[in-house]
Amino acid sequence: MKLLSINLGHLQTIRYGKRDVETGIFKNPVDGVHSIGLLGLEGDRQADPENHGGVDKALYFYTMENFRVWEQELGRTLPSGAFGENFTVSGMPDEAVHIGDIFRVGGITVQVTQPRVPCFKLGIKMQDMQFVTRFLHSGRAGFYARILEPGVAAAGDSIALRVIDPHGLSVKEAMLALIKGDRQQEIIKRALKIPALSLAWQTDLRKRLQS
Repeated sequence: MKLLSINLGHLQTIRYGKRDVETGIFKNPVDGVHSIGLLGLEGDRQADPENHGGVDKALYFYTMENFRVWEQELGRTLPSGAFGENFTVSGMPDEAVHIGDIFRVGGITVQVTQPRVPCFKLGIKMQDMQFVTRFLHSGRAGFYARILEPGVAAAGDSIALRVIDPHGLSVKEAMLALIKGDRQQEIIKRALKIPALSLAWQTDLRKRLQS
């Protein structure tokens, strides 16, 4: 596993229908060593920190294995940062990473907290508003992580698995908690047993369980 690219975004105002929206989803690769604190990558900006940032969603990881599949399906090359990820990585597909897993990435330690749930801004970036639903159902959402040990990281750093969460719920499986189907209730109950699950997901899944 390897950190291939660190991607930073600055706030931009873009046109969406008849209104302007602010977003930090347009991220570009940056060189050098970068500091990562409890709230994420120094210098990175989010327009909606309630939904796209905070301690439980300090960093968004997306793996090159997912990139390759999308490139085949979309018929075009996608640069690092294409999905709004902070870290473009290799060797971390959604089916192999679990909620609660702990990794060492360069000089930081992170813990997986939840899959990424796309909003309409991903559709704007991909120039296809139907892409959001397609992404959600793809099983290739990538994941957010909290910072257990702040530090520094740079493209090219190795990634090492430190702890496998004993609950064994993969990021790919966890997404089924949001999709109506035969396994939704089962996955929700499994996810809620994981202490590392983000607070936002805990709140949302409890509501879904009661509805």
